Amino acid sequence: MLISAIFAQINPARFTVVVADKEGYIDYLNKLLPWVRPGGLVVAHNISPRQADPRYMEAITTNPELETVVRSGIGITLKKQ
Repeated sequence: MLISAIFAQINPARFTVVVADKEGYIDYLNKLLPWVRPGGLVVAHNISPRQADPRYMEAITTNPELETVVRSGIGITLKKQ
């Protein structure tokens, strides 16, 4: 994980996409966020408040460092800080 953290500081992501099992989205989000630079996006496919893991929805809508819009099953999360 240390190598991942160093790489994230050298080459942070601007855009990431999560298309996987819904139960794993929260884990993927927690692993991706350190890699995403401020101003970067995390896009999650096939989610809606009724379909998505409630833990994921809570994480992307209550974290003050994130701003999220969910439309037509696509969640777009901006990392502000």
